[in-house]
Amino acid sequence: MENETVFVLLAGGKSDRMGVDKGLLKYKHTFWILEQLNRISKTSIKTVYLGLGYNAQHYFDAISWLKDSLNNEAEYQGLKIKTIVNPTPQLGSFSSLQTVLKNINSACDVLVSPIDVPLLNTEELNKIIAAKSSIVMPNFEGKNGHPIKMAASFWKKLVSLNVSEENSRLDLQIKNLNSEEISIIKVKDASVVKNLNTKAAWISFLNEERIN
Repeated sequence: MENETVFVLLAGGKSDRMGVDKGLLKYKHTFWILEQLNRISKTSIKTVYLGLGYNAQHYFDAISWLKDSLNNEAEYQGLKIKTIVNPTPQLGSFSSLQTVLKNINSACDVLVSPIDVPLLNTEELNKIIAAKSSIVMPNFEGKNGHPIKMAASFWKKLVSLNVSEENSRLDLQIKNLNSEEISIIKVKDASVVKNLNTKAAWISFLNEERIN
């Protein structure tokens, strides 16, 4: 593996408020999930795990090579893509994260983000990748956001948690750490705190992109 960090992109939700699978929203001349992969491809990361759940078949119908990446790594924009389907998406996003982590065999660092948070600019994303701590989080104007980088010593413990227990959430597990185990990277890109989970939020984001 060329880089010690892999990316986990989670797109296993129902997208009820959006009304459309978020990863399959049209962004310029492509799908949003492919735009997110394009942004990752501009960094030093070479391996991406896609976590699907609800409506996984919609993704396979729209992007045929994703189904191939269930059993074998697929190549896209210089990235090695592996798709993992969460069989119990009704248990929530932590369940999807846990399902993906169980399929990562090496002791690499993991950068994780939900599909509805736009990836920030390449320069600041590379700063997060380069930082070394149990947890690395971007912070925009006092608010922590995504993607979150997890050291193997941290995320390996997540795999054994009982997903039905109340504390089985990434934010709560991070709160249990000592402050010296967490690195906060201040960024100028507001993308890290965006949450594109409604049509109104998506339209507002597209309008901002046109202006910029």
